[in-house]
Amino acid sequence: MSFRNEPYLDFSQAENRAAMEAALGGVRSRFGREHELLIAGSRLRTEQKMRSVNPSSPSEVVGIHQRATPAMASTAIEEAHAYFPEWSRTPARERIALLRRAADLLRERKLEFDAWLVIESGKSWAEAEADVCEAIDFCDYYAWQLERYADPSPVLPFPGERGEMRYLPLGAALVIPPWNFPLAILCGMTVAALVTGNTVVLKPSSETPTIGALFVELLLAAGFPERAIAFVTGSGATIGDLMVQHPKTRLIAFTGSREVGLRINELAARHQPGQIWIKRVIAEMGGKDAIVVDDECDLDAAVEGVAVSAYGYQGQKCSACSRAIVGAGVYDAFLEKLVARVARIRVGSAQDPANSMGPVISESARRSILAYIEAGKSEGRLLAGGDIAPGDGYFLAPTIIADVEPKAKIFQEEIFGPVLAVTRARDFDHAIELANDTEYGLTGAVYSTNRAHIEQAKEQFFVGNLYFNRKCTGAMVGAHPFGGFNMSGTDSKAGGPDYLLLFLQAKAISEKLNG
Repeated sequence: MSFRNEPYLDFSQAENRAAMEAALGGVRSRFGREHELLIAGSRLRTEQKMRSVNPSSPSEVVGIHQRATPAMASTAIEEAHAYFPEWSRTPARERIALLRRAADLLRERKLEFDAWLVIESGKSWAEAEADVCEAIDFCDYYAWQLERYADPSPVLPFPGERGEMRYLPLGAALVIPPWNFPLAILCGMTVAALVTGNTVVLKPSSETPTIGALFVELLLAAGFPERAIAFVTGSGATIGDLMVQHPKTRLIAFTGSREVGLRINELAARHQPGQIWIKRVIAEMGGKDAIVVDDECDLDAAVEGVAVSAYGYQGQKCSACSRAIVGAGVYDAFLEKLVARVARIRVGSAQDPANSMGPVISESARRSILAYIEAGKSEGRLLAGGDIAPGDGYFLAPTIIADVEPKAKIFQEEIFGPVLAVTRARDFDHAIELANDTEYGLTGAVYSTNRAHIEQAKEQFFVGNLYFNRKCTGAMVGAHPFGGFNMSGTDSKAGGPDYLLLFLQAKAISEKLNG
């Protein structure tokens, strides 16, 4: 079986728009429902609750969720560890079949999940569709990739022996996904762990837990055993550290901020009493991504690529362009065109397909972004935005700050919002130097028609995902294995041919032949 990326629905077609409107109405009718914990096959409720809201209309409660106690979180890890021997012995091809069934169910329910993403995470219709398609791709791709490891692999022959390599699952996996791709990344890390034979304790983001709860129900409907996956909601401070440090936790798959990722890595590295392994950590921790605009380039294409990369999903992507580094020869023309392009961005409720930018995820996020904007006003020249946008939701105007120096706060720190710093480069060597002047190394792009400059960037632009003459967001499963360098994480290359190996361990076997 081969792999191909899931095609996107075209919402410019009347029938697709009508179907999406119906899906949004169906989701709204399910607002405020309570979702339970799932631990060792048991559905549990707690006295303390947490609520997720619609960031386009924060008075609307999307879902009610439990605040798991430390004892519950500990039990979830212990039960996942206890069930691991049984699940790990399930034949690989049975696990592959279950994952393909999950992909089929996601296709059948694509618009429903699109609608939940629009409402709970504030994604535009197009961004929500891309998120769901990526989740489908992860299911299909990892099912396809596991076929490589389903049977023993040959090794070089040694005289008088028969040898092979087998790839074994690790144990209980703690999966901690982010809110910005609350289906795709959550799905990718979860199904990679499950299909390789690990059990999973899934702790979704507290901003988008409803999408996580619905995905777990989909996995169960596909046939995954209830004891193979636990669903545990609650604050990271209350249960997150505890589960990372638990001696029965074998690996942690995390996507989120630099600060949390470093803390997880530090806690996981400490040996706990009774722990018989070194925990494996798979971490993707964000970026401060740059697009280099060369003096020799298609300037209109560069402006469009920067705008889409900087303001798609309100700049709330670890791959988002937050720095545009522009050659001196085209700097002024670039800014003029970019300001005109950004002026066409319409901000408002994500439920209205006419809006290309919806809300940021929360009021606390908006306050943080506004603080960066205030700092940026003293570090550069404000050309667009700089304030909240009208409406009841957590809306911000797309912001451009030009003439930013490389040591400025908004040039160095991840903002995670619709704020773009623009910096002038003397020449292409200087542009690459500026692009690399960051502790991160996730994505980057170069717009250039100069072949020598393109080849130079291939060698010298230090990022995990580098693109030429296209945006720096929108990695496609299979085509753009995703993960970065330095403080961007462990370069896990999600959606790539090596990713499943992070959830496996190799066992070399040799048998002496008679005679």
